[in-house]
Amino acid sequence: MKVLVINAGSSSLKYQLYDMREETVMASGRVERIGMDSSILTHEVPGRQEVRDVSEILDHVTAVKRVVDILVDPQHGVLSAINEIQAVGHRVVHGGESFKQSVIVTPEVKLEIRRLFDLAPLHNPAHMMGISAVEANLPNVEQVVVFDTAFHQTMPPTAYLYPIPMVLYRRHKIRRYGFHGTSHHYVSDQAAQLLGKPLSEVKMVSCHIGNGASVTAIKEGQSVDTSMGLTPLEGLMMGTRSGDIDPAIVPFTMNKEELTLSEVNSMLNKHSGLLAISGISSDMREIVQGMDEGDKNAQLAFDMYVYRLRKYIGAYAAAMNGLDVLIFTAGVGENSDRLRASVCEGLTFLGIELDEELNKKRSKEARYISTENSRIKVLVVPTNEELLIARDTYALVQQAKQA
Repeated sequence: MKVLVINAGSSSLKYQLYDMREETVMASGRVERIGMDSSILTHEVPGRQEVRDVSEILDHVTAVKRVVDILVDPQHGVLSAINEIQAVGHRVVHGGESFKQSVIVTPEVKLEIRRLFDLAPLHNPAHMMGISAVEANLPNVEQVVVFDTAFHQTMPPTAYLYPIPMVLYRRHKIRRYGFHGTSHHYVSDQAAQLLGKPLSEVKMVSCHIGNGASVTAIKEGQSVDTSMGLTPLEGLMMGTRSGDIDPAIVPFTMNKEELTLSEVNSMLNKHSGLLAISGISSDMREIVQGMDEGDKNAQLAFDMYVYRLRKYIGAYAAAMNGLDVLIFTAGVGENSDRLRASVCEGLTFLGIELDEELNKKRSKEARYISTENSRIKVLVVPTNEELLIARDTYALVQQAKQA
């Protein structure tokens, strides 16, 4: 089966085409600047030169048509006909409490995703545009939605409820949802395979560290707590997001600086985190470069970042009454040996021993970076959310055919 995976944003669309026989990527790419006359389609096929086309793409329907066209293009494509695409899987950020697992798209599912627009106003509407665009171009193909929040639906009320009036939960479903669930799910499965143990026997802390960052406590294969909350703003210090702060800072700052709700929201999401403290960048690579050049603010930003990450790891080890595996994944987690070393240096009380040479090695494969004597195994596991989406899509469509 050929499965097309789509991640639609408000003005962009990423795609990967999988052959599920061996779970290989046949082609991948992205459409940027949707809605403009200078939109960019970038298309890649393994072993071939990248294709880049600039043209007018005014909406997502046209964007998906361009993707389908290039997939069957005699020169640049990998398919002989459109009907070789047998299923399409979509990433959807927010599934609320309605979706505990991936589902096939139905009118009822679309209605519920729309109902959740208030919880993810920047993401869910864009995902719906992606679903509608596929319907317009591939009307007979089954679609599946995979939710970032679904993996965290196993959290108990003690973890997902906030200590605020319960009427706010009952009326508006204000609670912890968590995000990056597809990534945490994927890397925990990969870690268990590397360890040669069933998930039911392992307590893990998974650190998804990119420009956005979250930590998840995984016990018996299930998420029992996670750092992001109602929105992706809560939790760790991130590239431009503040993470945890005293909530009283919001009204205090609004009053003192005469900020609107929109302005303070922008401050916390786009002008805080590494960028705010370093004054240099939200990119960890540039922060590390600044540290090496003696920039004290860059050093402070890095130290704060590491400190807050380390606190969450320790808290989740306590929440699970133990820890067997610590996982680093995503852009920073997979590539910054400096970050991983700094985090683990402060966790020796848990029995973590990092192997310096293994930690410095680069690889696209899941690997150990702890010593053989380390009581807690430390792993770097490259995430692959698209593959998990493709797997869920394939499984659900196959089940539907057999039903």
